[in-house]
Amino acid sequence: MRKVLNAVILLAVLTLSGCSLTKMAKLAQDQQLNVNPNPLELHGDSVKFDMSATLPVKMLPKGKEYIANVVYKYGDQELPLESITFKAEDYPESSTTPPTASESFSFAYKPEMKRGQVIVKGVARDPQKDKEEAAEPVPAAPGIITTSQLVEPVYFAAYAPHGYNNQEELEPTTIDFFFDQGRSNLKYSERRSKRGKEFEAFIAEKNVTRSVTITGTHSPEGPERINSKLSEDRAAVIEKYYKQQMDKYDYKGAADSIKFILKPVVDDWNGLKAALANYDGITSDQKSEIMNIINGPGEFEAKEKALEKLSSYKKIFKDLYPGLRSAKTEILTVKEKKTDAEISVLAKEIVAGTASKDTLSSEELLYAATLTPDLKEKEGIYKAAIAKDDSWNAHASLGATYVAMAEEDPSKAAEYAGMAETQIDIANNKQESASAYTTEASVYAIQGNFSKAKDAAAKAGSLSPDNDTNEGLKGVEGYLDVRTADYNAAVSALSGSKQTAENAFNKGLAYLLNKDYDNALSSFGDAISMNKDYADAYYASAVAQARKNNVEKVIENLKEAINLNADLKSEAINDLEFQAFVANAGFAAILK
Repeated sequence: MRKVLNAVILLAVLTLSGCSLTKMAKLAQDQQLNVNPNPLELHGDSVKFDMSATLPVKMLPKGKEYIANVVYKYGDQELPLESITFKAEDYPESSTTPPTASESFSFAYKPEMKRGQVIVKGVARDPQKDKEEAAEPVPAAPGIITTSQLVEPVYFAAYAPHGYNNQEELEPTTIDFFFDQGRSNLKYSERRSKRGKEFEAFIAEKNVTRSVTITGTHSPEGPERINSKLSEDRAAVIEKYYKQQMDKYDYKGAADSIKFILKPVVDDWNGLKAALANYDGITSDQKSEIMNIINGPGEFEAKEKALEKLSSYKKIFKDLYPGLRSAKTEILTVKEKKTDAEISVLAKEIVAGTASKDTLSSEELLYAATLTPDLKEKEGIYKAAIAKDDSWNAHASLGATYVAMAEEDPSKAAEYAGMAETQIDIANNKQESASAYTTEASVYAIQGNFSKAKDAAAKAGSLSPDNDTNEGLKGVEGYLDVRTADYNAAVSALSGSKQTAENAFNKGLAYLLNKDYDNALSSFGDAISMNKDYADAYYASAVAQARKNNVEKVIENLKEAINLNADLKSEAINDLEFQAFVANAGFAAILK
């Protein structure tokens, strides 16, 4: 009889437990689920959200548990996420106060996940009896907003410096003529001296000359300095002689373009100071005596008389003063260079093998690559430059060319990126440079390795890039920052980038994803002003207006976007950014 009684009691307990679990499972349909953000949003390469669950009162009886299993369902697949577990002992007031718990969730995004749903699959459980009952699944949040994927890929082919100056360069030629004490006439012996003959031969060559600067000087002693016009006259006599030689060699109109500058120097000690510095005819103490007088107080004439009293005066008067009675002539002529057309032709011949690689200098050859927009021609020239001297900048520029090729032909982007990576590695092993690391950042970005791309970009920035490279680098950095969900950094980088429609768009997108909608719209407007056919900029503007709940502007921008790119219609139909407007007649009309 006792055994029968125990069996009845056990059956009653099990029955009550089963009823309790069933009741819990039914009450689970009334749980409150709050998801933030809702819909979910993609940032970087992952989806993150917070969810809180609140159970009805009296749903969690003593000794029981409720487990909210969170999954993301898409298509015929489910991705299990974390669970939220309620234990009765943790909520002693659950009969009067609704139990609440929250959890943070994250999962890696795949394109097929865009259309899906967050679902809670609840389970009521009796841990003592090891029994459980599943509740009906409860939807918590629809799909994923993927606005961040609108980001425009931005790469920059940073060509290394070629080292060639294609601008006019002036070469100085200096010839000094010397005069007798107190005289300004150019002696025959000076004209027929070695320097005089070199001077005449130089003029005879008819070099393209921009200016002739003649500095007349005097030595610092009475007969020289008291004649205030002596320095001026010495300069003038050389100018006259120069012009006579130009007439002799028939310069004609070319003479009119030469600027003559006469610079008479009076009461100046610099010439003597310079001469003393390289003079060993007197002792260092004697030099100090002279310098103390020159640098001391008093007028020029007083210093001159003080020098005459020194034991070293006769020596310097004999050895140094004659060299100070001169007219120093500096002629600036235009450096002879090949024309751009000549350089281009010769570079092509070098690449074809019909001209020696030494026909152009390394700098000229690298410069030749900048004269053609054809990337295959650039490639050939940079390869020829590598064959010539295997320089770091030739490798770096070849790597940049492959990045440009990847942009030009996306179907071969991976292949070209690999080729670029090889060249950049060689370049940086030879000499690290901002240009090479900037290109390397683009290489890794093309390959989808955003972490390594950001490291390369940081390295480039630390190597003091020139302005053009820095602006290109900032565009790449801004793109990388958006891709990695660092929106404040993206705005900062793109504020210093090249003024392109793509950079303005990415800046607007960074503002948008950072919930700064007014600045986002301003930047999208900048992108449109640079490219009136920028469909994505209109589309992103529609998204910003949707978040501002401005239905008229949503319709206006979305209509323009679809007019420019019909594919954006199907995108808008499925875009959860616009879910609040599906019932609006005007919105529905543009999506028919």
